Amino acid sequence: MAFSRILAAVIACVLGVTAVADAAVGIVVGDFTLTDSYGAQRSLLDYRDADAVVVVFLGVECPLAKLYGPRLVSLAKAYADRNVAVIGINANRQDSLTELAAYGRKHGIEFPLLKDNQAEAVKSFGATRTPEAFVLDRQRVVRYQGRIDDQYDVGVVRKAPTRSFVREAIDAVLAGEEVATPETRAVGCVIGLPREADADANVTYSEHVAPLLEKHCVECHRAGEIAPFALRDYDEVAGWADMIAEVVRDQRMPPWHADPAHGEFANARRLSDAEKQTFYDWAKAGAPAGDLAKLPEPRAFVAGWRLPREPDMVVAMRDEPFRVAAQGVIDYQYFVVDPGFTEDKWVQAADIVPGEASVVHHVIVFVSPPASEANEGLGWMGAYVPGQSSMALAEGRARRVPAGSKFIFQMHYTPTGVEAEDRTRMGLVFADPNTVKEEVVTLEAANHRFEIPPGDPDYHVRASRDRFPANAQLISVSPHMHFRGKSFLVTSSQPEGAESVLLNVPRYDFNWQTSYEFAEPIAIPEGYRIDCEATFDNSAGNPANPDPTATVRWGDQSFEEMMIGFFEVAAPVGSLRPEDHIEGGREGVRMETLAFTQRLFEKHDKNQGDGDGKLTREELPEGFAFDRYDLNGDGGLSGKEVFEVALRDALG
Repeated sequence: MAFSRILAAVIACVLGVTAVADAAVGIVVGDFTLTDSYGAQRSLLDYRDADAVVVVFLGVECPLAKLYGPRLVSLAKAYADRNVAVIGINANRQDSLTELAAYGRKHGIEFPLLKDNQAEAVKSFGATRTPEAFVLDRQRVVRYQGRIDDQYDVGVVRKAPTRSFVREAIDAVLAGEEVATPETRAVGCVIGLPREADADANVTYSEHVAPLLEKHCVECHRAGEIAPFALRDYDEVAGWADMIAEVVRDQRMPPWHADPAHGEFANARRLSDAEKQTFYDWAKAGAPAGDLAKLPEPRAFVAGWRLPREPDMVVAMRDEPFRVAAQGVIDYQYFVVDPGFTEDKWVQAADIVPGEASVVHHVIVFVSPPASEANEGLGWMGAYVPGQSSMALAEGRARRVPAGSKFIFQMHYTPTGVEAEDRTRMGLVFADPNTVKEEVVTLEAANHRFEIPPGDPDYHVRASRDRFPANAQLISVSPHMHFRGKSFLVTSSQPEGAESVLLNVPRYDFNWQTSYEFAEPIAIPEGYRIDCEATFDNSAGNPANPDPTATVRWGDQSFEEMMIGFFEVAAPVGSLRPEDHIEGGREGVRMETLAFTQRLFEKHDKNQGDGDGKLTREELPEGFAFDRYDLNGDGGLSGKEVFEVALRDALG
């Protein structure tokens, strides 16, 4: 079953690519001796009898190195009886021998892990990234250099690799044949090489870099948060200096995609040109420490809930944790929770706290009102995204949750190379109904009727909304597309005809589900209209494209597309119109149906590993209306069939 397959974005923020212009292919690698993770000395000559040697440069905190840990274990086992040796080398200045040993234990690695403190092996191979692989033949000639396979790219995660370059190279070497693809570009983190810092540099960690990290980065890059490593210790940060400069230069960090020429946003994550230059100059100078006594005071972060007071109610996504696989692409997961509300509740603040932050990329919690409830809006309650987990409304504003409503947790998980369990919770702070003057709802402009032609690199889809509650104010805008999303433009038209750009996202990134919050709410007069224009890239030039030969239409699955502009609006209590309830009602039913379908497969698909993604008649309990769900009559129920029939039943 495959619902809404999403990019694994956590790795995207710290990955880079290296060209292979100075490839090592064809050189003979001389012997070297390094210390392994247990303190023993090992040399390349120890493997003189091996018919092939695979050398992989690794980093203990690099997201890709974590993901490939288990895969390298499988590779080593697969070729152990074919006289192939696998060696891991770590040259990062920020990774200790103890951390390297812990990395090996965590991923079950039995092949040697060596520490290259003086960059001896790095220089021999010309390695630049982690992970970067080299395949050597019996004469220790480099026959392949580059990535392990093609599953991961910058901002892109395929469900499975289509090419396994290292395995292909090994097979060719063992067969005495030429390697079909001897070079690929390495994808991953820059190796944090030991370097001598410029003692005369006018930029230092303590006085210039650390304050910027505290201001812009440590909200996520600290212990227990979603970022893959912390940035609060000089020795650690110095090892990432070149990587930091790269992601800043490429505008991958901080994660902010709005064009600065349009709009002022309260939650903007943006570096000034001078701040960017500070990172560049520091990395170029070899990451000098400066006087560590001059470090800034660390920012204080709230422990536990990010709420104005203890929550009035805590809602967990489900009773038991959800098991997150070690690797692969995990569908959006939907969990439906009935909080048991017998009366309307007004929520002024909500905070979402993951049970295991390392694997939770983002969470959106929706309200699904009862079918009889006339409720405008999509029922958006709150979201957890990197660097943001709480919704706190101004005094006098709140979100209404009608009696009988359910909460739907939409979970996006990103594997880290190790199995994990998550049980995300949401804390709620209720407002006194007598104090609420404005109700906050989330509206949308969406276009469900489009067909993106195969190979089209610049397909435009438009949607508008001109119906808003009376005397409302616009608080924020959020664009939403899938893998083929390219750009998103939001403009407004005033009754007298004046137009303005509210938001321009020239490089849309599905990895980051950002809500752009206006610095000042925008008044919505009668006759106000919001226009959205999205562009999609369905060409082979889009590395995230699941299939450039497909005609793409609206759908929940990531190989399909969506085009939605979400608008958060505050309106006087009582001004919301009942005729708009279909927005919240249908969206809630759709997500509840997704949750039902996922739970059905989770509970009854006993042969999930067979790859067919279908339920058989024998797997389901007696009395299940199998034939009604088997739309194509093939004797197996796909997730699409179950979802379509269940949704049709739910909507009547």
